[in-house]
Amino acid sequence: MSATPHPQVTENRKLRLRLGVVAIAMFGFGYALVPFYDAICRALGVNDFIQADAAPGANSQVDASRSVTIEFDANAHNLPWNFRPLVRHLTVHPGELATVEYEIANVRSEPVTAQAVPSYGPARAGEHFRKMECFCFTQQTLAPGETRRFPVVFVVDPKLPRDVNTITLSYTFFEVAGRGGKT
Repeated sequence: MSATPHPQVTENRKLRLRLGVVAIAMFGFGYALVPFYDAICRALGVNDFIQADAAPGANSQVDASRSVTIEFDANAHNLPWNFRPLVRHLTVHPGELATVEYEIANVRSEPVTAQAVPSYGPARAGEHFRKMECFCFTQQTLAPGETRRFPVVFVVDPKLPRDVNTITLSYTFFEVAGRGGKT
């Protein structure tokens, strides 16, 4: 006796085969779209991140047509710390990544924990000043007599209004009550 598959089983196999072919065709179509999309974008100049006049690896987001002077200030509010920027000012192009260092020394004979709070002048410049790394992100504890240097890595947003040519970045350290010293 010959076993003939049930008609529903045969239909299911055909459907699975068709769905498999459709899935493979969709994958192939999606794979083929990448170079096609790239060619269309290059032809129309859309999403073209590679500028013909830029050097390979150059940051195309830097606005080299203007410069902004960043002035650095440091204060330690009622703290026995010597706190200062290692440079007083720096000139950058908007969009350019820059790094400065601050030096902090605890002159107290006991550990001190404090938190830095930044402020900007003019105040509207603060929304265009992006810090990637900063000692102000966390509380800092310095042992008695300890001296440390902390980097601040930042970029000035190219959308900074053109009439702002100087930004003052000021940090004030405040002691954290109940941590590392007097309360």
